[in-house]
Amino acid sequence: MEYKRFENTIVARLDKGDEIVSSLEKLCVNENIQLGMVSGLGAVNDVTIGIFNTEEKTYYGRECKGDYEIASLTGNITQMNEKPYLHLHITIGNTKTNEIYGGHLTKALISATGEIFITIIPGKVGREFSKEIGLNLMK
Repeated sequence: MEYKRFENTIVARLDKGDEIVSSLEKLCVNENIQLGMVSGLGAVNDVTIGIFNTEEKTYYGRECKGDYEIASLTGNITQMNEKPYLHLHITIGNTKTNEIYGGHLTKALISATGEIFITIIPGKVGREFSKEIGLNLMK
């Protein structure tokens, strides 16, 4: 991954083989990003997407392997236990069938390139687990 910071904006290029979530977590640590917004696009070939079942309070994962275009990558950066907490959603399109899948991004390997923009917001927002909801909510 290569990136450049322009005041409160980071422009990052992820390269073939880079994993999106772990790469962005490292970037947040390196640049001391405690609060921000994420958007991006690119191409991936190994993706795990989660869908949260509100009644069962659990995530169900779906693995997608093959060639996929990122139609949308969006999310936020907050803090939990003094570490970056990325809440990312992704929409991907299968390049052969044109089927679309989306949900909470758990893992995604870049197959060609990824273009990510992070808008840094001055401040800090934490997260706390809610037993009632079953998720780590912003506080």
